[in-house]
Amino acid sequence: MKIKQIGSNMTELDLGFAQVFFSYDTPVAARLTDGSLVRTEQWYSATTSKHINKWLQGCECQTVPQARINCLLTSSSECDSDYSEVA
Repeated sequence: MKIKQIGSNMTELDLGFAQVFFSYDTPVAARLTDGSLVRTEQWYSATTSKHINKWLQGCECQTVPQARINCLLTSSSECDSDYSEVA
């Protein structure tokens, strides 16, 4: 696991299987194992939206529930292989 400060209030956490992007202290986007990009559907602020857009660099991404991004940071027993919460 590696953490990298990539800008003011912008951090990338490399988990080995995914890179999770944080705006301030909140995980809001990720690059998954297959190289696909996801971003949260949750609205936080105009600044966080700017941070996400800067990190995505204009690449296409899928908008997903915040819980899917959160699952990247939890134990595997709480999430399925698609990084969704297990009901």
